[in-house]
Order: sequence, then structure tokens, then C-alpha cells
Amino acid sequence: MKRLLLIACLLSSSAFAQNVLIKNATVHTAGLRGTLKNTDVLVQGGIIRAIGPNLSAPGVTTVDAKGKPLTPGLFAGLNDIGLEEVSAEKTTVDSTFTLGEGAQGQMRPEFDVVPAFNPNSVLIPITRIEGFTFTALSANPGSSLLGGQGAIMRLNGKFDDPIGSRILYANMGSGADELSGSSRAAQYMLLDQAIREAHGLSPYAYSQALLTPAGREALNKYLLGGRTVFHVERASDIRQVLGFAKKNGMRPIIVGGSEAWQVAAQLKADNVIVLVDAFQNLPSTFDQIGSRLDNAALLQKAGVRVGLYRNDDPSQNARKMRQGAGLAVSNGLPWEAGLAAITSIPADAFGVGDKVGRIEVGLVADLVLWNGDPLEVNTFAEQVWMGGQAMPMKSRQTELRDRYMSEENGMPRAYSK
Repeated sequence: MKRLLLIACLLSSSAFAQNVLIKNATVHTAGLRGTLKNTDVLVQGGIIRAIGPNLSAPGVTTVDAKGKPLTPGLFAGLNDIGLEEVSAEKTTVDSTFTLGEGAQGQMRPEFDVVPAFNPNSVLIPITRIEGFTFTALSANPGSSLLGGQGAIMRLNGKFDDPIGSRILYANMGSGADELSGSSRAAQYMLLDQAIREAHGLSPYAYSQALLTPAGREALNKYLLGGRTVFHVERASDIRQVLGFAKKNGMRPIIVGGSEAWQVAAQLKADNVIVLVDAFQNLPSTFDQIGSRLDNAALLQKAGVRVGLYRNDDPSQNARKMRQGAGLAVSNGLPWEAGLAAITSIPADAFGVGDKVGRIEVGLVADLVLWNGDPLEVNTFAEQVWMGGQAMPMKSRQTELRDRYMSEENGMPRAYSK
């Protein structure tokens, strides 16, 4: 009997923690309603139940936002958060499958990184206290054009299942030359063979099979409308990918897109979402000759739905996504579009826009209260809620700071606590 009472108390406490009324906020919905001033948001059972002025909910914890910005939880990009701890230490990295000798050219699209996700990774609270609540787990190319599968994970530190369906990752362009006999033309030849195998053509029709039986089954799902990330930069490569995806029934997401502004009309016509790196202003490869800081602004102006990602050390520095949004805005992207680029548009791109990425009734209450403009680098998150539950606003970094920067107590800093 005592045990049942204890369980009931724990469940009651958990449910109460997921109820909150945030009053007097400047609510940036990242949706059709835009920005709502002096607005309240009611969360019950971890779900947004009402948005509007003068809401009341007796018995529910109330937070006075005092006019400060309230946004949806931000998108942390495509990275290995939860799949790595220290990128230079291979034993802590689980995002790449490298084929053994004698398996050159083989593809393993059935490789799925999700089972390796660690919700207790120290990178998660480091990222979350900066306002980021969901991320796209990436399967890195390794030794295959098809790196494998990932998914969208919420950064709540719980052993939850992914939200949405799996995502296939394909690496194209000069960055994949070593995986395709040093020619991007061969990339389409190899992918075409893989697709033929997935459709049931005997692999023995070729001198070497590219897919295992499990690989054929996995790839076939993406030929029936599954979402596939194509990491590609050059305008001509983007055009080829769009044609290839349409021919094979794939739903492409363009990531990289340094020259995407040059093919904006086709991207709009095909209703393809592009995720660009707002920091990319100078070419670092010959695929990026057309790089420019107003890439996102030009795409948005042309009617393309554009989101953001971070190419440089995306796991350890996911927090720079917010800085990237501010940079895109400073180069012509409208402010509301800048916020959408790290909230609702990535959520839509990966098929989870009905769950996260906006402040709308019925969506999961992943919310962030800021002390100022969330796209300014000197702004910080005052409180993050996930599923209506207030997250601890601390990480390993803040704990180290507090330990070593404490007041003098007559002992060396290392021994202060």
C-alpha cells in the first residue's frame, strides 16, 4: 500500500511539473500568428492548451515574463549530440560506420545511429541551457555515399523514442569523391545501382552488390517518400540532386547549399527546404565558389523555405546556431524568418512540425524565456521548459565556472569546493 501511494505521489508531482502559466510575454510563435505582445501561454500535461491575454488557471504555477521574449525551443542542427562526448576520442563517437577492407563501394543504409543515443551526454545540458531543445542525429558518411539513418531527438535528458520518422543521409559532391572513384558523376551511377537493387533487381546483375538484403529493405522506404538529407553545395549538384530525387520518389532536404541562391527558382518550384550555414561567406572548396552571406535572405526572398544548420564542429558548438540566425538577419533575412529558420522550418523539414518548433495550441510545450532579443549574442535563456517542465539551468560548464570562480576562502581555487 505504501508503495502504491509513493508511485501515485511521484506521478502527481510529475504531472504538476508539466503545468505552467506563463503570463505577460512577448510570444514569438514562429508560426502563422507571428509575434503576440502581452500574451499568456497555458501549459497543461506538457502540452500548450491556450494562448491569449488574461488567461487564468487556478492551482497552476504562474511565471510572470514581464514582457520578455518567449520562443519555441530552438533547433540545434544536424550533429552528434548524444552520439559523442569528445570528437577527437574515437571511443566516444558512435555516428560513423566504417566498412572494412574489401567492402569498398558497398552501402549500408540500414545503419541506424538512434540506438546509440545517450540522453545523459554532457553535451545535452550544455546545449539545452542555450535554448536548444531538439536536434537531428546525423549518420556520417564514413566509407559510404549513404551514411545511414538518424532521427529527430528532443534534448530533455530522458530515454524517449525519437519524434518523427527516420532520416536517410547522403553525401554528394566533391566531399564524397573518395567514396565514388574520384568522380561525382560516379556517385549517381552507384546510387542508381543501389536503387535498382532496392527495387528488386538481382545484385548479381552487377560485378559487385552494393546493398545487403537489410540495406535493400531500408533504402526502399526512402524511395516511397521518406526524407533524405543530401549534403551538397554546388548549384549544378543541387539541380542534379533535385532531378534524381524526383525520378526516384525521394523527398530531399538540401543541406549545405552554398550556391543554392543560384537555383532558388527550381527549389521553390519543387517545394524543397534548404538548410544553409549562415557563417559561410567565402569558398573553402571549389564547390562553394558562389558563397555569400546573404544566401539565406536571397532564398527567402525567392520564396524558398530556408532553415539553418552549423557546419563547423556542430556538436560542441551547436549554440552558435542562434548566432548564425542573427548573422543571417543582419544580412537581409527578416527577423521573423530568422527565428523560423531555427525553429519551425527545420521542424517541418524533418516532419515534426506538428509536435515541436512553434508555439501553437496542441504542440509539445518546449519553450524558452529570454532576457532579450534571442538572436543577439549577448542574450541568454532565463528558463527552458520541455514538455512544460522547467529544466535545470546548469551544465558541466556552469558547474565548473561556479566552482572555480567562487569567492576567496583562503584556499586555492581548485580546492574551493
